[in-house]
Amino acid sequence: QVQLVESGGGLVQAGGSLRLSCAAVGVTFSRYGMGWFRQAPGKEREFVAALSWSGSTTYYQDSVKGRFSISRDNAKNTVYLQMNSLKAEDTAVYYCAAREFTATATMRESAYRYWGQGTQVTVSS
Repeated sequence: QVQLVESGGGLVQAGGSLRLSCAAVGVTFSRYGMGWFRQAPGKEREFVAALSWSGSTTYYQDSVKGRFSISRDNAKNTVYLQMNSLKAEDTAVYYCAAREFTATATMRESAYRYWGQGTQVTVSS
């Protein structure tokens, strides 16, 4: 059974940084395209960043470009989201997601088969 476990969320002041981690269990991690999504209160879940299996292809939502960076360590079965220059509007529950047997990156939420439980990120202004 595939499990994705996020960690690293918390409360940070505007302008600060956080690094989220997502550990994958029960999956050959290196074969999967990975992504991060977020859901703010009262809003729909939205795409944040995505990464191919090799790390050679990345996609970002326009609002996080230049501030967030997605990366992965296939040896540790872990994907990361480094978030810098955080803003109040980045406050949300952040979810990591994995595609099934597909190594490419995509922004399309419906393409992801497995989801973590989410980790709360709160940015105070």
